[in-house]
Amino acid sequence: MEHGSFSDHSKSTFSLSDEDHTLANSIRFTLNQDPRVAFCGYSIPHPSDARVNIRVQTTGDSAREVLKDACQDLMLMCQHVRSTFDKAVVDYKMSKPVKDMSIKK
Repeated sequence: MEHGSFSDHSKSTFSLSDEDHTLANSIRFTLNQDPRVAFCGYSIPHPSDARVNIRVQTTGDSAREVLKDACQDLMLMCQHVRSTFDKAVVDYKMSKPVKDMSIKK
């Protein structure tokens, strides 16, 4: 859900349900890398409430579009980490000698 002004699209607060610090801090980090972002931060209204509020203020671009771009960038980062990890696992397994699988008597 987005809470913002109809006249100024450069400032908005987005409320994400069923999320916590894990996603909110990752999005905040990604948003802070974007030069279009003047301010971003997040809060959790209550510890027992599985919801985060992410505030985005831009230098003029639509806050919604900047948040969308940040989510896409975060997704690409996660895909890169996953593929790098998977490759490292395969490389590790290939570097280990195969143990003799025969049954010893």
